[in-house]
Amino acid sequence: MSVVTRAEKGRVYLVGAGPGDPELLTLRALRLLESADVIFHDDLVPDEVLALANRRALITSVGKRCGRPRITQAEIHTLMVNSAQAGQSVVRLKSGDPLVFGRAGEEIAALRAAKIQFEVVPGVTAAFAAGAALSLPLTDRKSASKLILCTGHHAAEKQSTTPLWTGTLPEDATVALYMPGRDTARIAAELAAAGLPSDMPCCAISHAATPRQSFVTARLEGLSTLVCGPAPLLLLVGRAMEPLFAVESDARELMPLIERADAGLRDES
Repeated sequence: MSVVTRAEKGRVYLVGAGPGDPELLTLRALRLLESADVIFHDDLVPDEVLALANRRALITSVGKRCGRPRITQAEIHTLMVNSAQAGQSVVRLKSGDPLVFGRAGEEIAALRAAKIQFEVVPGVTAAFAAGAALSLPLTDRKSASKLILCTGHHAAEKQSTTPLWTGTLPEDATVALYMPGRDTARIAAELAAAGLPSDMPCCAISHAATPRQSFVTARLEGLSTLVCGPAPLLLLVGRAMEPLFAVESDARELMPLIERADAGLRDES
């Protein structure tokens, strides 16, 4: 006899909301949302996902966007710990996967320090959602035997001049750059300095696997002038992206879920 998952009192669940499509939630994530007393969610979690939550739950946004936090990370820790200590079941709902560039390490450390029981529930991370939306494998036996996840956003204590990569990037890798920012010229220069050739395919996908998704492509030599869609944005770089160029004229027909980004689309946030 199967046991239906329910959020337990006094316990915190770090739950991955995936890229934003409610149908890409795991069943465990859905059951926890339906039964939790308290939900603290990222800004990027859409209303369609929050609509699945327990109607009696206290739902609070604890998002931090564009370097302008409305709440500090320490305050998020306090909210989770206090709610669990008060005997409530708590879902900390994080976009994508909690363990991929989501500051879960800091939250886990805070929960352990407070002796709060917790569980991590994985979600679909942006790179995997983007690959599926583009109908492109991120790895390929002929062109990409490695997958590298990195971020263009660093902790405040790190210098803004910290390079994306130290050393030489392997040419047979797909690089998934999370939160790349808007300075594509800097990214292009750093990727070139890391040894990638000028004809390396690049694809910037915005709002992957959601109704708002869009993508634009360029070779590395043209990345500096690429006009990308709004955040959340992911940059994919590697030979595995080559089919996007081979079928570019038929992209709408072959990939109906993707809308080409308008040339004038800019992030106004």
